[in-house]
Amino acid sequence: MLGKEVHLPLTIHRADTSWKRLKGLLFYKEPIKEEGLLITPCNSIHMFFMRFSIDVVFLDQANKVVKVVSSLQPWKMIPPVRNAYTTLELPTGTIVKQHISVGDTISL
Repeated sequence: MLGKEVHLPLTIHRADTSWKRLKGLLFYKEPIKEEGLLITPCNSIHMFFMRFSIDVVFLDQANKVVKVVSSLQPWKMIPPVRNAYTTLELPTGTIVKQHISVGDTISL
């Protein structure tokens, strides 16, 4: 599937250690706005104990989008996504605003 390259106007933090992946956005009290979190490796997520919704983009090893989930609500989960290597957690509305779809490549 052909897609476009997407440049996100956000600060993207990396969660690439066991502790950072486990912690994720869990201790944030307010919804994220100008930032995102790249969790690697990670092909599934849960929203247990979260206080706000987020957009979620699953990427393969080349940062190509393999799945998008808009406005994932607290207490929900996404089971393992085939071909996903990393998970990008973004402010709610980012997927729509940036026109992110399967096949796009996220520039990180």
